[in-house]
Amino acid sequence: MSGAEKKSNAETELKMILNDIREKTGTNVLLTPCDGTRFVIDYCGKSVEAWLEETGEDAERTAKLIGYLIGSVDLKQLLPDKNEYLKNILLGEGSGWYVYRFLTKYNVPDAPCYAVDLHVDRRPSESLSQIESCLSDGEGLAVCMDEGRIAVVKFEDGAQTPVEFGSFLSQSLYEELGVRAGMGIGCEVKSFTEIARSYNQAATAVRMSALLHSKGNVHTYREYLLIKMLEDVPEGRLKEYMEQFRVSGAKEIFSDEEIIGTAEEFLENSLNISETSRNLFMHRNTLMYRLDKIERLTGLNIRKFSDAVTFRIVTILYKLLQ
Repeated sequence: MSGAEKKSNAETELKMILNDIREKTGTNVLLTPCDGTRFVIDYCGKSVEAWLEETGEDAERTAKLIGYLIGSVDLKQLLPDKNEYLKNILLGEGSGWYVYRFLTKYNVPDAPCYAVDLHVDRRPSESLSQIESCLSDGEGLAVCMDEGRIAVVKFEDGAQTPVEFGSFLSQSLYEELGVRAGMGIGCEVKSFTEIARSYNQAATAVRMSALLHSKGNVHTYREYLLIKMLEDVPEGRLKEYMEQFRVSGAKEIFSDEEIIGTAEEFLENSLNISETSRNLFMHRNTLMYRLDKIERLTGLNIRKFSDAVTFRIVTILYKLLQ
């Protein structure tokens, strides 16, 4: 990076810090002269003139405090190492300028991206190395969040969809290390500064897939958006909704693992009887018997799309209320 680029980055970063101060405290620090209190900020080895619009002793004390705080920000020992820094950002810790410092310090693009919350059954450090080998320069970042849990930031390049990328990572880990991995993928965000939101969504997808015992090892937040919306509803209201569906035999159905497993497979296969029978290695008549039992106990014929949707919602409500 040239000297001019470093200077430009430092100026932009300083403006972000001042903007953060204004948002957090209401104190407006100007870098252009005004009829207020003048003071000097030492930042990145440079002395920068600044002004507060107020005057008097209180303004003088505020100016000294701001100068001290911004000078402290520039101390390298106050910044964590790269891995800890990235973990903090993914967990939503730190303000906008904190994220921007990471971008400039490690030359990370502020580009569209999404997060992956990946869980491995063993060999986490080797798994991290394998994931990093799958990410070419500038394509993404990876870090161990805790034992067996790895976070990946993938920058959009148009070459793969998020699900394709997740499947690629899963296949690579299994073929190279014999490691089985399950993962959640957050929604794409326009900027790296928003990556904490995507990572939170990825973690939610992992949690929801476990709650619903979902098939497969790659799950996206969008799959569980309806469930998340219902989860955010107060429990008392959820109970009201459950009662309003008037599904008297729900408890008997959901306590029967064979029946509920058959229903889930049927829904996953777009209500296709032949495909469901084939995937379950089940005789067509046995499948029809189980679907009839669901209808008898719940009043819902899940061979019909509208009743299938209702059954899905009742399933979610039942599991959220357990």
